[in-house]
Amino acid sequence: MGPPGVGKGTQAIILSKILNVTHLSTGEILRHEIKMNTKIGKIAKSFIDHGNFVPDKLVLDIISEKISIKISNEGYLFDGFPRTIPQATGFDKLLIEMGNNLDAAINLTADENELIKRIIDRGKSSGRSDEAIDIVKKRQKIYWDQTAPLIDYYQKKNILKNINGIGEIEEITERILQVIY
Repeated sequence: MGPPGVGKGTQAIILSKILNVTHLSTGEILRHEIKMNTKIGKIAKSFIDHGNFVPDKLVLDIISEKISIKISNEGYLFDGFPRTIPQATGFDKLLIEMGNNLDAAINLTADENELIKRIIDRGKSSGRSDEAIDIVKKRQKIYWDQTAPLIDYYQKKNILKNINGIGEIEEITERILQVIY
């Protein structure tokens, strides 16, 4: 987890290969649903286009469906999930029902101005609707209001690992691997 632009997706892709786990990105799942113009996609688009989070219940339903499928590797790496305390507590209940547990919560950290610059630069090439400057600033505010409380939540569970998200991609990957091994 971490604020928008910190590199969650980049690190999740790399780490999922190294750790032999399935990468589940709620953002990618929702963008796919939007592209396919599904019912879920239409609902998600109405929130994402305005820089808002998709409702917790919808996200939990998607995650529940994804992790109920049998996989051939060592588990999951969640990217951008959970984003709110209700998602975290709902996820905890889901894991208990399935007889699983969460091993670690990686929190990538970085300076807010650096993140805004990264997102604006990324938006120039990605064409994502949620990367215009006004929406970026709104996403940052929503993160600090709604997602940052997860830092305390996972710290109290003693599974939070704070990692500096500034630097070369390989350096950040190595920092993460050092704290989880």
